Amino acid sequence: MLEVTKNAPQKAITQLGEAFKRFFKGEANYPKFKKKGIHDSFGITNDQFVLNDTLNRIRIPRLGWVRLQESLRFNGKILSATISRQANKWFISIAVQIDDYSHLRKAENQGVVGVDLGISSLATLSNGEVITGSKPLKTLISRLKKLSKSLSRKQQDSSNWYKAKAKLATLHARISNVRKDTLHKLTSNLTRRFSIIGIEDLNVKGMLSNGKLARSIADMGFYEFKRQLQYKAQMRGNLIVIADKWYPSSKTCSACGGIKQDLTLKDRVFKCECGHVQNRDLNAAINLANYAVSYTV
Repeated sequence: MLEVTKNAPQKAITQLGEAFKRFFKGEANYPKFKKKGIHDSFGITNDQFVLNDTLNRIRIPRLGWVRLQESLRFNGKILSATISRQANKWFISIAVQIDDYSHLRKAENQGVVGVDLGISSLATLSNGEVITGSKPLKTLISRLKKLSKSLSRKQQDSSNWYKAKAKLATLHARISNVRKDTLHKLTSNLTRRFSIIGIEDLNVKGMLSNGKLARSIADMGFYEFKRQLQYKAQMRGNLIVIADKWYPSSKTCSACGGIKQDLTLKDRVFKCECGHVQNRDLNAAINLANYAVSYTV
């Protein structure tokens, strides 16, 4: 207790109280103990650290001055900081209260776009654009299996076991960073270009129950896409229209409005009785754009 800052146990008790509040509200499960070596982190209040923007460094209690890779990019009241470890790298996340978002440009036009998420391509826009996902897990799955197999062959808690564990954690972090980078670029591009964006509230948990597609679905990061899009739209003043998870965006004809009940996952081309033929994902994206327009009306 005396070797670390007093904020470490104090912040942990505060977070435990918030976890119990969410548990009693039914928003989360019963709190679990953190295990050393997994999601290592601790928080410090704004009166316990000093930030020096000129020299790009921060003074942390019991550690002293620590260099930063980049300076603080936001102006506002500093609330707190969280120091965490990812693989063999340490990060500090500084919470800043920002009331003015005037530095962010508004959407370039007042246009409406529908975004249909998929597996073969990350997103299909109603204007015909197709964004191919990076699929980092699929790209690095062979190396991931090799490192996992190497770790399983080491004696637990030995020096070689910790080395193999660090290599595996570094690869997992790289996969996660590549996925987040792709999603950040896509969501920033959408909120910068369009003022109204229509998306679908996907049943990700139900989709992951499909054993054949679970890995590909998880590799895309649908929930992270929705989370990033919502907070970036709020900062820029965009409107996000979320269709219900049971909205038949793929089964509805974008030309006549008829619903094709016998549409399956194998059908990549939508063919309607009215004669309308279109790519399945593009058809769904156009329906989401029309849904967003009708919602605003």
